Amino acid sequence: MSYVSTAGAPGNACVFCAALSSGDDRQSLVLHRGERAFLVLNAYPYASGHLMAAVTRHVAGLDEASLDELAECMRLVQIAVRALRAVYRPDGFNVGVNQGAVAGAGVAGHLHVHVVPRWNGDTSFMTAIGDTKVLPESLQDTYDRLSAALRT
Repeated sequence: MSYVSTAGAPGNACVFCAALSSGDDRQSLVLHRGERAFLVLNAYPYASGHLMAAVTRHVAGLDEASLDELAECMRLVQIAVRALRAVYRPDGFNVGVNQGAVAGAGVAGHLHVHVVPRWNGDTSFMTAIGDTKVLPESLQDTYDRLSAALRT
């Protein structure tokens, strides 16, 4: 929670821009780079495979992004859904944009689209009672599985 509450705070570097400039895509969890948008795993996922498509340019809102940026971002959402379906076989997906901190954006300054695979019964007592999420694999394993699927 401390990460999410401070990620977009003034003075903190943008996590998306930092990931793009890191030079190590696996370490920074960047799965795919396009011309105007990219795919990155969520470092604090709601479920295994939770990733985001983000525009490359640092803009905060849908109204600030160009149509070409939005089109590529949505194309990457489509590619991500296909890869997630092949790797994890989820029952459905949550796909969405939280624009602005009041709307739930953890990183309000950089436009991104969440893609979260969902399974029937995936909310367990751990989440409901213990306020704890249980993930069956490490982020690096998730990265390896999805990056392989994206290459095919």
